[in-house]
Amino acid sequence: MAVRKVRENIYSIGAIDWDRRLFDELIPLPKGTTYNAYLIKGSEKTALLDTVDPPMEGELLTNLKKLNIDRIDYVISHHAEQDHSGTISKILEIYPEAKLVTDDKCKSMLMDLHLIPEERFKVIKDKETLSLGDKTLEFILTPWVHWPETMVTYLKEDKILFSCDFFGSHYASSELFVTDETKVLEDAKRYYAEIMMPFRAQIKRNLEKLEGYEIDMIAPSHGPIYDKPNIIINAYKDWTSLKVKNEVVIAYVSMHGSTKKMVNYLVDALIDKGIKVTPYNLIETDIGELAMSLVDAATLVLGTPTVLVGPHPGAVYAAVLANALKPKTKNIGIIGSYGWGGKAVDTLKTLIPNLKADILGPVLSKGYPQDEDYKALLKLADEIQKKHKDLNLM
Repeated sequence: MAVRKVRENIYSIGAIDWDRRLFDELIPLPKGTTYNAYLIKGSEKTALLDTVDPPMEGELLTNLKKLNIDRIDYVISHHAEQDHSGTISKILEIYPEAKLVTDDKCKSMLMDLHLIPEERFKVIKDKETLSLGDKTLEFILTPWVHWPETMVTYLKEDKILFSCDFFGSHYASSELFVTDETKVLEDAKRYYAEIMMPFRAQIKRNLEKLEGYEIDMIAPSHGPIYDKPNIIINAYKDWTSLKVKNEVVIAYVSMHGSTKKMVNYLVDALIDKGIKVTPYNLIETDIGELAMSLVDAATLVLGTPTVLVGPHPGAVYAAVLANALKPKTKNIGIIGSYGWGGKAVDTLKTLIPNLKADILGPVLSKGYPQDEDYKALLKLADEIQKKHKDLNLM
């Protein structure tokens, strides 16, 4: 990524990873990502805010050379995860005068992850400030966005919030600022769903913590910069609220067609009742798309055939994922099929203790679904409709 000017004496000097398609060996990256590092040149001191993922080290170092940076006084570490911190050791080697500025928890994690000696650190507390001369940094602790040590930095004079993973999006683009708001918000929602949603309550508190700040710009660690910050702030307020929508997500697996037949019937029944419904075949779906759909959906339906008396491993994965992400879903339905018996329903129920939702159904067909199974699916659709009406969604 080329050196790009954010404002006077403020530069984006990180890297664009156009080709990366998987993060943490788990999260799909259909559009790649960026590792945003920022350089702030004050009248007296210079600060580097975060670094880049280790494979992109060369791009960061090249950009520092382009700016003729022969001294860095402070390296600000907002988050210890390696896509932010992975090049810190190299920076500290090249700039031996630099102090590594972070909070106490992050310091401990950086020492564990990168073996950075304690004397290189400058530990700060919540709301503490650091002067660069004509520019002042204020550090705001934002725990569990999305690790326990995370923090953000507010540049007072320019009213810029350097938000780290907060408000980020995995979106590789050559554009420095948000231009297509609809597109970026979609990717930001996906990012929130996959990474932030399990910490919804903590994120809501951190949003409230930022309310006293006048923010003209949000510069995250992934994705473009928001020069109209209210669009992402308001989106986060909506995603972290208790509000759900008149939507049903059906996550299913079908081995021989029986469960798929039931899913298709339930989809049609819900459409007839004016409910938005999205089915996901778990063998083919992108888990990021599924996670994003769970942000707002009032109801999740799990569909599974029976394998060795239990649910299909794909359905198990979907249940474990939903349990880990902790969406604000109000209802859980279970449908599926079996050959001679089993405990698929009981097993799925044990996998979702974090979901404080009403369990609807179950509807299980023995073999290929028959008339009584379709009647039971209609009853389930009626029950979902009633639940949605009770929530004033219809």
